[in-house]
Amino acid sequence: MQPDRLQREVDEGGAAGGGPISSGGRHIGEVILALESISLSFGGVKALTDISFDVREHEIRAIIGPNGAGKSSMLNVINGVYHPQKGRIIFHGTERKNIKPHAAAREGIARTFQNIALFKGMSVLDNIMTGRNTLMRGNFLLDALHVGFSRREELVHRKHVEEVIDFLEIQHIRKTSVGRLPYGLQKRVELARALAAEPKLLLLDEPMAGMNVEEKQDMCRFILDVNDQFGTTIVLIEHDMSVVMDISDRVVVLDYGKKIGDGTPDEVRKNQNVIDAYLGVVH
Repeated sequence: MQPDRLQREVDEGGAAGGGPISSGGRHIGEVILALESISLSFGGVKALTDISFDVREHEIRAIIGPNGAGKSSMLNVINGVYHPQKGRIIFHGTERKNIKPHAAAREGIARTFQNIALFKGMSVLDNIMTGRNTLMRGNFLLDALHVGFSRREELVHRKHVEEVIDFLEIQHIRKTSVGRLPYGLQKRVELARALAAEPKLLLLDEPMAGMNVEEKQDMCRFILDVNDQFGTTIVLIEHDMSVVMDISDRVVVLDYGKKIGDGTPDEVRKNQNVIDAYLGVVH
């Protein structure tokens, strides 16, 4: 959400239209993220070597590969946790150099993690509210007094959070402490917190890891709905190949920190390098 739009919503006491829950047809647009010749090393260990690929607006872009292939390292490069020694990152036409995670978040890049990173002692609602931090503009004194602009701003943010809660069908646990929830619901809360930031680009690091079949089906549905109804561009790491091939528009394949495949799910299925390195040889 742009600052001027937030100001309008606060002044008007509600949404100015086009909030986090919107409808509309799905359309794959122009390139919004380009990674050019990315190389990342830790000491003498090469995590990523000369990797290039792009992400188009509104698509679901999957990154796959065996354990240790460099997938999470690539997500960490995109949102500024790691800074590559070589290569360029271009987001919405602007090259980003040594950007920090909080700055990436302000630019519209949100992230979930392979290992759940929630505040276990806080309620679901309060956890999701933390996703709005980069959009808040009140100062410490007004926040402490809870008056004027600060109070109106909080009401606007809570309205958006409640919309996300409704969208992900977690109304019944909104006041429950996150630490008391089963694993699958905690994953959904983490997705909700990322969505609360209204991201342009959503990075999902193994969002279905450890889930049973029913939980995976639910998460797949929500990811597709986020992409379709919010228009959010998604970059996804996932080990379940049936999931990747079903919901992705394009797939990039890494192995030992190098790119060995890139294309549509059908093209990747037929790529012999991918079959040998990751999917296994069909007998």
